[in-house]
Amino acid sequence: MNIYLLAVGNKMPDWVTKGYHEYAKRLTSDCQLKLIEIAPGKRGKNADLVRIKKTEGEKILEAIPKSCLVVALEVTGKPWSTQELSRQMDHWLHGGQDVALLVGGPEGLSEACVARADVKWSLSPLTLPHPLVRVLLSEQLYRAYSILKNHPYHR
Repeated sequence: MNIYLLAVGNKMPDWVTKGYHEYAKRLTSDCQLKLIEIAPGKRGKNADLVRIKKTEGEKILEAIPKSCLVVALEVTGKPWSTQELSRQMDHWLHGGQDVALLVGGPEGLSEACVARADVKWSLSPLTLPHPLVRVLLSEQLYRAYSILKNHPYHR
């Protein structure tokens, strides 16, 4: 199974890239995490943020690999504990379908992305910096996977 992380943003700080890759590389061939970066819209003093969010959403939707279960990372989504995420991963692994995790830009996901999602997942009611979300997601996915494989990492 492939888990695609579709995230708005590129040119991440080195700590983000290293953190993301540290956990992504720990996953085995039966569960791989693959990053698809979506170029962000230009934000400036008088930027049309509504238009930018819509355009970023269109880019995300175009980049979703075919036949994926789509999970929107959305503050109004259902929060999962690490154990619940592990159960979700088990379901995904046995479902035979790849998964696409959608992470929007600073203004969040477009309405079209949220509408397209099969599942809405909230990492936290807190507002998290989008670069940090990549590291957090890769670590939690690895942690959940380690539970499934009875690896001691979760202790």
